[in-house]
Amino acid sequence: MELSANEIIKEIKRADIRFVVALPDRTTSEHLLKPMLRDPELKVVQVCKEDEGVSICSALYATGHRALLLIQYTGLLDSINSLRGGAIEGQNPVCMMVGLLGKEPGVAPTQSKRYGLRIVEPILDAMGIEHHLIEQPEDVTKITPAVARAYERSLPVVLLIGREPR
Repeated sequence: MELSANEIIKEIKRADIRFVVALPDRTTSEHLLKPMLRDPELKVVQVCKEDEGVSICSALYATGHRALLLIQYTGLLDSINSLRGGAIEGQNPVCMMVGLLGKEPGVAPTQSKRYGLRIVEPILDAMGIEHHLIEQPEDVTKITPAVARAYERSLPVVLLIGREPR
C-alpha cells in the first residue's frame, strides 16, 4: 500500500497544527506541500533556509500556535545548531516532518547506502530528539501522539518521511 498524503494532512490537522513552515523538497512537495497550500485550514509560510523555520515555529509556539516544519533531511542536518539552541535548550516543541530523499524502500535509514541518510537517526538520538519513521500507511497514526508529546514536554520531534506520499 502507498503512503497517503491526504491521511498525513488529516493527521496533522488532528494534531491541531494550523501553520506549516516549509522549504520545498522533492519527497514532500508534490503531494503534501501543494495540497497544503490550497487547504483553507492551513497557513503555509515558505522559507529560504531551514534554520529560520526552526525560529518561526518557536515564535508561533510563543504566540500560542502549533506549527509543523516541512523540510528535507539535508536541511535538518544544516539546522542542527538552530535545533540545539532554539528547540532543545529553548524548550520549544518544534515539530518537523523531514523527507528522506533517496531512501531505499524497506531499508532502515541507518542501513541506507547514502551516508547522509545513515547519520540522521544517530544524530537525533545523540541530541535526545524523539523521532519516528513514517513509511507505511499504519505509521501515519504516530503523528498526533508524537506532536502531543512534543507540546507536553516542550521539546522537538522529528517525523521522518521514508517514501514519497501519494
